[in-house]
Amino acid sequence: MPIVDSRTARVLVTALLFALGLGFLYTARATLTVFLFAIFFAYLISPLVSWLEKPLHNRVLAIAVIYLVLLGLVAFFFASTGPRIAREGARLVQSIPTVKQLSSGQIAEKIGKDQGWNLRFVEFLRSYIAHHGGEIASMAQRLGLWIAEVAGEAWMLVVIPLLSIFFLKDGRGFSAFLLDTVPSRPKRELLQGVLNDLNQMLAHYIRAQLILGALTFAVFSIFFAVVRMPYILVLAAMAGLLEFIPVVGPLVAAITILVVALLMSYPHWVVLIVFLAVWRVLQDYVTSPRIMGRSMEMHPLAAIFGIMAGGEIAGILGVFLSIPVMASLRIVFRRWRLYNEKRKFGPLTEFEPHKPIELKK
Repeated sequence: MPIVDSRTARVLVTALLFALGLGFLYTARATLTVFLFAIFFAYLISPLVSWLEKPLHNRVLAIAVIYLVLLGLVAFFFASTGPRIAREGARLVQSIPTVKQLSSGQIAEKIGKDQGWNLRFVEFLRSYIAHHGGEIASMAQRLGLWIAEVAGEAWMLVVIPLLSIFFLKDGRGFSAFLLDTVPSRPKRELLQGVLNDLNQMLAHYIRAQLILGALTFAVFSIFFAVVRMPYILVLAAMAGLLEFIPVVGPLVAAITILVVALLMSYPHWVVLIVFLAVWRVLQDYVTSPRIMGRSMEMHPLAAIFGIMAGGEIAGILGVFLSIPVMASLRIVFRRWRLYNEKRKFGPLTEFEPHKPIELKK
């Protein structure tokens, strides 16, 4: 009698392969992150490529034209707006207090004097900051390291568009190859359903995030110009970019804007608080549900877990990727459950010859 039957052996081998796969994904997380961003970028410009492919009758030529146009737009943006953003950013960095001023509590006296706060409150704030000076210095050091880490990933801005060319050009062939590797019709049907759902979800998510980020940049720029907030473009651009990072990004943007307003002795900081609160409510409960739709619906606990886990695994990039990864896992789970239910209760629907899956138009 064998010590381990065949069924137990299959379960053990499957568990071992699954563990090895997870270990590989964790080890190669940096490389996988670059490829995921390349896929996101390909989904972003795929509709333009598909639209231009029809009159040109050549997908490679359409990709080349779109890339040239995008390169021209980026160059025009940096030539027209880039110098102003750079100047504002340089002035903002120079005006930020030193770590010594923050940890000693001197900054509390300056802000209290500029804003006309009560002396007792200012003294309490100064004493509190001075008492936690070591923690503030440590936090400032971590912030500096985080900024350096983000700046160190600038090489991705060149690599990601180059990798996206391959996904735009051969995306249909990739999906056909994956389907052809599955010999079983039911499992091939399962894989095709997963690929179709992922295709629709990712296409919708990337474009919705771009719209939300652009909307935030436009609204913040207009509002800051109306209330005469300093460093308009820098702060509005920061808020628009951080809109791509779920939950954490908007919170960091709001705190940064308020801190800059206080440090610059901006008198209408209460108006800023009201604006940031109203805008967050509008984004979370009005614009985002309408633009994002139902494809990304997720329980807040699941979203928070995904964000925290993504941050632990891949830092700020993991936070950005957490929501689409969680949504992808939900799609796989839902399709797998449907597949098992069909096996138990149903006949499986006849599998039709697969059509090449292309990036969502």
